[in-house]
Amino acid sequence: MAKAKDYPLSGAAGKAEMTLDSAGWTACATMKWFGSVGLRTLLAIALFAAWAQPADSGAIEVSVRDSQGHPVADAVVTLQGKAGSPPLTARTDTAGRYRFAVLPLGTYTVRAEKSGTAASIAVQLAQNEAKKVDLSLQRAPEFFDEPQFIVAGVTDPTRAGGHGSDIVLRSTETLAKAAASLSQASATSAGQEKQLRDAVEREPGNAGLHHSLAVAAEKAGDALLAAREYQRAAELDPSESNLFDWGTELLTHRAVAPAIAVFTKGNRLFPHSVKMLLGLAVVWYALGVYDQAAQRFFEACDLDPGDPGPYLFLGKAQSPEITQADGFLERVARFARLQPENALANYYYAASLWRRWTGPEDGQTAAQVESLLQKSVRLDPHLAAAWLELGVVRFAAKDLQGAISAYQKAIAADPGLEEAHYRLALAYGRTGDAEKAQEEMDLHNRLSKQSAAEADRQRGEIQEFVIQLRSRTPAPPR
Repeated sequence: MAKAKDYPLSGAAGKAEMTLDSAGWTACATMKWFGSVGLRTLLAIALFAAWAQPADSGAIEVSVRDSQGHPVADAVVTLQGKAGSPPLTARTDTAGRYRFAVLPLGTYTVRAEKSGTAASIAVQLAQNEAKKVDLSLQRAPEFFDEPQFIVAGVTDPTRAGGHGSDIVLRSTETLAKAAASLSQASATSAGQEKQLRDAVEREPGNAGLHHSLAVAAEKAGDALLAAREYQRAAELDPSESNLFDWGTELLTHRAVAPAIAVFTKGNRLFPHSVKMLLGLAVVWYALGVYDQAAQRFFEACDLDPGDPGPYLFLGKAQSPEITQADGFLERVARFARLQPENALANYYYAASLWRRWTGPEDGQTAAQVESLLQKSVRLDPHLAAAWLELGVVRFAAKDLQGAISAYQKAIAADPGLEEAHYRLALAYGRTGDAEKAQEEMDLHNRLSKQSAAEADRQRGEIQEFVIQLRSRTPAPPR
């Protein structure tokens, strides 16, 4: 039987509101209750609600706070399920909370907003799971109506814990760097920064000068000045390159919330820009909103199917929500078909097929994967990831010597590839060579510590950037 607190009464002449939803329908009743007849009716409704609730449903309780940590009442909370499904919307109570009950299993995007501030997060809901979500509202940047010379209220959604496994976090960093590499920023010397500052003072309305100063500041390591000057350039001239460079600067330093706004604006102004779609895909990926990321990746691949660039981005995405999504295999297969002599195209197709391998009885898939991987390393003998995958396939087939050989070649191509050392240790262990197994495991552990220390250092720099960006007071419009 449902607990009374799920269906509260607000006095004898109160209002009762009840939401019963696993298929999208909502029943709301507002009525006055007099005597036992009304009470019996309400109890009957409550009993029906308990009976109608699916056994495999879950719940999400949202707690909304402001940037100072205070509860935010009457904030609009939106729960978005799978693409195409209607969102659920509610408002928080005086304690800043709202509870969505009787939810189907799956991935949801939870968003809260009030008075120009917002926050969002992706949530995976399992069977009979009740999750608690804490959202801290931050102010997003404003665009082009009045000059806003610095972005305020930046959040870092990839702080400790992040969205998913270490593999996904690393792929996020890889994708962010790849997006930044698409920038067409001119190679301005860091030593020119002083001259450019003076030039900007003389011509504050020159977007090109602001952009050049941003490039110089970035090379000099002044990320705050770079972000501000990229923004000024984009406000003065919202061109494709100016918007994209501003967005990638924010994304590189994990200022994800304003980066979303920049790339969304850029995608709206330049709907046929592959760069804007890829930037938007990467920023959604960084936030952990993988359905949106997959949709943008797929759109970028479909704009010009013969362009290898978008497929290379798609192949770097390691989140299972993307690699196992409908449409992923189709596009990497198309990449391999259109670029048969591209080593990465063959590798990405092989890796995608291997994820769908069902076991030793699926010999056809295993043979196709091995053939694609052998072609990949023949085209590029230094492609460590393909050698590593080939070792995994051979290990699964109990070809230990073949797996050891592939792992060794992966390490020769990339000595810092941690997983190759780990898997080689396992393979040596299976052959009974305990000494070599221990050597490889020690190498793996040492490399893991080094990469963890480097990741902590980078995250520290990112947090410092975010803190300083928050504390900066916007310059007055000129």
